[in-house]
Amino acid sequence: MKQITLILLFLSFTNVQSQIRDFSEKGNGLINLERHQFKFDLFNPGISYEFGIFRNQSVSVDVGLGAATYGEGYAYGLALNNRYRYYHNFQRRIDRDKNVSGNSGNYIAAAQAIFFSQLRLSTNIEGPSDFNLGFYGMVYGVQRTYPKGFNFNAELGAGFYKGDGIPDGYGPLVSFKFGWVATKRKSTKPVFD
Repeated sequence: MKQITLILLFLSFTNVQSQIRDFSEKGNGLINLERHQFKFDLFNPGISYEFGIFRNQSVSVDVGLGAATYGEGYAYGLALNNRYRYYHNFQRRIDRDKNVSGNSGNYIAAAQAIFFSQLRLSTNIEGPSDFNLGFYGMVYGVQRTYPKGFNFNAELGAGFYKGDGIPDGYGPLVSFKFGWVATKRKSTKPVFD
């Protein structure tokens, strides 16, 4: 009788474990994406925060130094960057035994950046001295986080630059950030074998 009870208990536990795995892998939760990720950017001084909202999607915001360049000229100074990211290669990275913790993956993102006039360091755009400049476009990005927390993020994209009292125009967006992730990251080892 004890053997039958142990066998039934083992089968029940295995079934529950299988259901939990299936539930997670069908998109009802953040499997590989970090729920919260806070980062200090060292190369371009600033801070970043990324919030996981769906299986492969996150929203990120960062404040730091940045450059805007388009047909009218350039502006360099404090910028607020917002991204809605869709990570498209988590499963492929897992299949190749590569790290996905710390949101290590490639993504496509809707991008917005605002370059503030109050903290601008340099510009050659003609117009009023207190203009703000906004960027609205799309970027393709690569982000990697290493076991000790070091992180790099590179983006390339294009979009529309809208000026406040200056001419509008189209131009590229290039970004490279190197920093350190201050929040705890998910384990790189699978939860279930």
